[in-house]
Amino acid sequence: MKISKLVIFSLLIIGFVFAYQPGEAAEAPSYGSVIEKAKGKDLFNDPNFGNGTSGKSCNSCHPGGKGIESAGEKKEFNIMGKKQNSLVEAVNFCIVNALKGTAIDPDSIDMKNIVAYIESLKK
Repeated sequence: MKISKLVIFSLLIIGFVFAYQPGEAAEAPSYGSVIEKAKGKDLFNDPNFGNGTSGKSCNSCHPGGKGIESAGEKKEFNIMGKKQNSLVEAVNFCIVNALKGTAIDPDSIDMKNIVAYIESLKK
């Protein structure tokens, strides 16, 4: 009986020793900490992006990115008769007016992801 307890205890100690990896990060990086075009594409197709309430997504007005292929190269935009001075402003304008949502932080990872996706649409 004592030997079986000793064996079990030894196996537990060995398991803890091999589970600990010095020098590794204490926690995994959070999702979205890197700019990702794929995540931007998901946001482009998400009717809840920017807390949208219209039931529309960016893709509703721009299916497959149609009509915004050169948006990544433009410096200003004219949407619904209103001027935006950057792609970020244009994205937020559409979130507020088309998606009926709330503008997102221009420096957020979601904004960077959707801009990266839109910029990838250029032909």
